[in-house]
Amino acid sequence: MMDKFKTVLQIFQKQQTSLGFGLVALLTAGGEHIFSSVVFKCPCSGWNFSYGMVFLLVPALALLVLGYIMSNKTWKLFTGLCLRKSKFCNFKYVCASGVVFFQITTTAAVAPVSWIAVALLNGNYFECAMTGVNVTVFTNHLCDGKSPQCQDELYKFPCGRATHVPQSDSNDVLATIRAESQVLGWLLIASIMVFNLLLTCVARCNSPVSYLQLKFWRVYAQRESDLLESYTADHAEKLAERNLKSFFQQTPPEPVTTPPNQAWEKISSLYRFSTRDHYYSILHKYVEMCHDPAEVRGHRMSSVRSDGPDTANPAVLAFVDEGKMML
Repeated sequence: MMDKFKTVLQIFQKQQTSLGFGLVALLTAGGEHIFSSVVFKCPCSGWNFSYGMVFLLVPALALLVLGYIMSNKTWKLFTGLCLRKSKFCNFKYVCASGVVFFQITTTAAVAPVSWIAVALLNGNYFECAMTGVNVTVFTNHLCDGKSPQCQDELYKFPCGRATHVPQSDSNDVLATIRAESQVLGWLLIASIMVFNLLLTCVARCNSPVSYLQLKFWRVYAQRESDLLESYTADHAEKLAERNLKSFFQQTPPEPVTTPPNQAWEKISSLYRFSTRDHYYSILHKYVEMCHDPAEVRGHRMSSVRSDGPDTANPAVLAFVDEGKMML
């Protein structure tokens, strides 16, 4: 099961577009349907509101947190942050970090928003929660023109256990609640799609590169991430094999070149776009500067820092630091 889950995540990671987001939304919708039909059972008591809202919002919160955890950019932003306390007084740094965190959030929010939208369209959670609301104005709205005992037995309606209210009145109230839930669901979907369209248009309008170069950049970023994972695994295996061979055979270890800590630190920082240079990632920038002529190497290498962003990247380049999802 875990292997299948990882395969799905890898497919999504390779499609950081509307297709990828659509896949996540589809998987979330399937999970919500299973929860709604198998796990969810409205208690039809004073717990209706709490129970319904927990099923509506808590899984969404869990999906949001999971989205943060699985984002490579999250850990690039926060790893070592406590050692950069002086940066907290730098307004440009704080603003740039806030922009990066917003970019992470927009990606992480796809699954939770999908959960809430599908749950509202389904209506089960909202129906249970709203029959437990103890607000006179709202209960009067639901029970207007219904039996006098409607408000007293409203919490029993989802289970069909009302004893003093005609079944037709109960069905009418539940139909009203379900209709309101579905209207809210469609409004949420429409709002998110319009918001996403506006963000995309603004990001593309401010793109520093052309459409075709942006497509090439996306392909490069994904291939670099794939190869980095492959090279890392291969190099780690060789180093581990060298150490074990030396230990068990009691022989001097063979020389294996491994990047120093400073190099790892520099390529682990967030990418910073500059119109003066032409680098597709922080690794690309580091490699190019490492092989500059000796007379300029020292000066240019000093600019490859690992202390986080000082300026916000163009929103259209938010994919550069995503890399592989964390598991």
